[in-house]
Amino acid sequence: MEVRSIWTSSALRDYLDFPYAAQVFALRREVTEIVSQKCRSETVYGLSSLPPTRATPARLLRLSRGHWTIENRLHWVRDVTFDEDRSRVRTGAGAQVMATLRNLAISLLRLAGAQYIAPALRRCARSDSLPLRMIGVRL
Repeated sequence: MEVRSIWTSSALRDYLDFPYAAQVFALRREVTEIVSQKCRSETVYGLSSLPPTRATPARLLRLSRGHWTIENRLHWVRDVTFDEDRSRVRTGAGAQVMATLRNLAISLLRLAGAQYIAPALRRCARSDSLPLRMIGVRL
């Protein structure tokens, strides 16, 4: 279970040496593990170029939570399912090309309705035609 609290201020705007900084915030997360009842908390600090009229505390909480959607839906899949961190491709543009190909595969699987990438990859590996059908090639 997680409880989040946020404090925002635009009063520090004139003291910050960041271009376009409109407000600062402190976000506190208090997490209780349901099974073990172990508690932990952390406070993170940030700044936003959005003024308080466009980014209320509630919106900043939603934006910070939504930020992790990218991490969980893309980067985690690349790290765990594709084992990207152990890739030995390092010369030239190879690493960037491989990252692009992994992103393409994830995007195609998501567009095809895959909720979980690992089983969808295994299903594609067992089929001669499924990967081609996903990109519009009919055999």
